[in-house]
Amino acid sequence: MSKRLWIVASATLLAICIAPFALAAGEGQPVRGGARNPSNNESQTYTRETEIIANNATYGTRQSNKSNNGGGAIYGCRSGEGGSAKANNPCLRAVNLAKGFAFEYQTGGTQGGTITVGGGGDTATPFTTNATGVATGLNADRVDSKSAQDLVDAAQALNRIAQVSSAGKLGASRGVDSAAHDATGVYTVVFGADVSGCAYNATVIDDGTAPGFATVQAVDAKTLRVRTRQADNSLADRAFHLTAVC
Repeated sequence: MSKRLWIVASATLLAICIAPFALAAGEGQPVRGGARNPSNNESQTYTRETEIIANNATYGTRQSNKSNNGGGAIYGCRSGEGGSAKANNPCLRAVNLAKGFAFEYQTGGTQGGTITVGGGGDTATPFTTNATGVATGLNADRVDSKSAQDLVDAAQALNRIAQVSSAGKLGASRGVDSAAHDATGVYTVVFGADVSGCAYNATVIDDGTAPGFATVQAVDAKTLRVRTRQADNSLADRAFHLTAVC
């Protein structure tokens, strides 16, 4: 009988001694440095916001790590898609209730950081914004999913050009299928696409012999007829440049 009483008394005393330490690891207790807060016991996980409110001229809190490996702070969460607009809080949110900056990033290195989104690619976006002003210093490699070269190529595709010799031979060109010499001073240039809505211009190449000029006539949606003339308005075989700006 005395042994059973001793066991019960010991268990009671142990529970009384341990309880304060267990409770001290939960909500309402001081944060412990160098340890997991509130503890490794999942049942003691915080269930309410832990607020740190300050009123000073610098920062409410400051986190720093003097190790050469860095690691000033890390934030993790399990938020769903859509962010605050979908009632899914992001892992990190900075809100300035006045009109100053909401964030600043600074480094002494040559790269500010990275933004990794899923598997990347054209279906993943690094961020969105409602601001349409110029982002000073931003050097964008892609615009509307197009690279700088794509934009250049698209612009050049709207400007079709052809260099044609006096014999009707097609030289350097863009967007032109063929050229032909039909008669004295008369040439036909066929483009690869509809140029009926474009502005045409033909210029006789100065060969050092005599001045001249050229005129352009549309034959059909893709074909232009060029007539080259001497200064006296007589038809003559002359090399020329032809452009169709669309």
